[in-house]
Amino acid sequence: MIMDGYISYLDYKTYYRIAGPASSRKTPLLLLHGGPGSTHNYFEVLDRLAEEDGRQLISYDQIGCGNSYLDGHPELWNMETWIGELKTVRKALNLKELYLLGQSWGGMLLLEYMCRHKHDGVKGIVLSSTLPSSRLWGEEQARMIRQLPSETQEIIRDATARNDYSTPAYQAAEAWYMELHASGKPSPDAPECLTRPKRLGKESYEAGWGPNEFTPMGTLKDYDVTELLPGIAVPALVISGGNDLCTPYIAKTMYDGIPNARWELFRDCRHCCFVEDTERYIRVLKEWMNH
Repeated sequence: MIMDGYISYLDYKTYYRIAGPASSRKTPLLLLHGGPGSTHNYFEVLDRLAEEDGRQLISYDQIGCGNSYLDGHPELWNMETWIGELKTVRKALNLKELYLLGQSWGGMLLLEYMCRHKHDGVKGIVLSSTLPSSRLWGEEQARMIRQLPSETQEIIRDATARNDYSTPAYQAAEAWYMELHASGKPSPDAPECLTRPKRLGKESYEAGWGPNEFTPMGTLKDYDVTELLPGIAVPALVISGGNDLCTPYIAKTMYDGIPNARWELFRDCRHCCFVEDTERYIRVLKEWMNH
């Protein structure tokens, strides 16, 4: 069963989607997508979890992308806006109790919420290929870039020094890096949600994060909750891939910092473990939430 609609936020609309039975007595799982400026689409591969577990899975397109698309408002793209939206969605959908899952940037949003805001009713959190610190993320991307061929490193260094990412050589280097550690073009037989056209929030990504994954210079550049992780009192499930932008070092930083944490390493996956090993991801989530 799929339900969707819109929630008023600021002077705009936030799109939400609910998979699973409305009559379920199980605690729902709210999914926070990456970006900033991606969409909920890829989370639809988890719909089977709602069916198998009899639990509602709720996702939404964060303001600035997808069915909540908006641009021409660079003043909006900051943590305050996205935290306010999360609180608004939770209140509008009456999510008094819930599990939270954040992937990539969505996990940053989740950790900021857990560490610096009132979050009564959150029963557990899933940190999927995410990060506790923009600085740490940038350092780890720089380390992985140093493992690329020297000519590719030089192309990236030159673009960064000139703050010009428009050359074909740089764009090819970035695309290769992202294919190694994030994702590639979906295959023709991939689930429809992965091939469906979507409106990415380019403005919100560049203003919030920066020009690429390895240069955090937007409004989120000073994000760092590493020292606050020990204060998270709910169970946490850390998930990362062996070839992920979220390196094992980043994942271990979260695992070590949160008192009641479990870490699942998907050795053969990149940045979207739930897409590349959906079967295991659903199995792990189901076991963890029903433990």
